[in-house]
Amino acid sequence: MVKKFALIVAGGSGNRMKNSVPKQFLEINEKPLLMYTFEAFASFDPTIEFILVLPESQCSYWELLCKQHQFKYNYRLAFGGENRFQSVKNGLNLIDDDGIIFIHDGVRPLVSEQTLHNCYNTATSKGNALPVIPPSESIRYSFENKNNAVDRSKYFLVQTPQTFWVSEIKEAYNLASHENFTDDATVLENSGKTIHLVEGNRENIKITWPQDLFVARSFLFPQ
Repeated sequence: MVKKFALIVAGGSGNRMKNSVPKQFLEINEKPLLMYTFEAFASFDPTIEFILVLPESQCSYWELLCKQHQFKYNYRLAFGGENRFQSVKNGLNLIDDDGIIFIHDGVRPLVSEQTLHNCYNTATSKGNALPVIPPSESIRYSFENKNNAVDRSKYFLVQTPQTFWVSEIKEAYNLASHENFTDDATVLENSGKTIHLVEGNRENIKITWPQDLFVARSFLFPQ
């Protein structure tokens, strides 16, 4: 049986949310966003092993929230680094076994079970999976002082969880010659691997702006 790991990266601040509370700790119906994210993965597979990456300065507050909300999921904790690359690498270093790992943004609580199945099935058979959705708006490319329309059918919006064999993504992180990567699939691609796209779910938004909380609440608690 293939082991499954969920590496949840939660290093955000509350700046763009115009809130002093880090966005992963903001509450919907009196429960922090980050806890809904754990629940999405546990619902997909109750045996999944969690690794949580948090800034060291936020850990005591998270522990307090866990007590207040009687948080029931076990996890291993890694401290965040100076950038996302280092934070993910710190989390990967806690895993000694091989298996399938989902690397996920802590503030994406709306990932669907179907998206997780899509990622898992493709990663086990092809080595990796990147959930994407097509853009619904027209796209323009800007360069120098000009801009022009592009064919949006050739572009995709990237989501998480980006999903890999543990051994392959760890090797890619260890081989990387720099840390200026915006996502994990690009780290793997840099090592020479082909990235495989799968269908994500449109409601799987990254909670970034104040209005995103209203969107998340409407999906988590539909009227």
